[in-house]
Amino acid sequence: MTRLTLVLGMLAALAANDASAQAINLTGIYTCVDKCRGDLPAQITQNGDQLNILTEAGTSSRAWPDWFSPTSRIWIDALEEGAVYSPDGIRIQFDNGTIWVRGLPPPLRR
Repeated sequence: MTRLTLVLGMLAALAANDASAQAINLTGIYTCVDKCRGDLPAQITQNGDQLNILTEAGTSSRAWPDWFSPTSRIWIDALEEGAVYSPDGIRIQFDNGTIWVRGLPPPLRR
């Protein structure tokens, strides 16, 4: 009986975590403002908790909520790195220092 209670408790915790994961929609066009790898606008398209990302360097990748911090971090597969996003979804900072901001006009090209 004790094992059953433990298993049910663990399943309930996992279910609650999945329900609250990725509560914000990150879909949009982002401008890279620091440590950029290219000068293209970045784009995120979100469907549920799955994200398709096109970086400022033109690299496409899939991403999903980070296992350990699903409500504030994502993991980007092709880049093999994580990123933290602001509670309002306007700013994304990658582990390597790159920063994207949603809603800024693209930089002027010379």
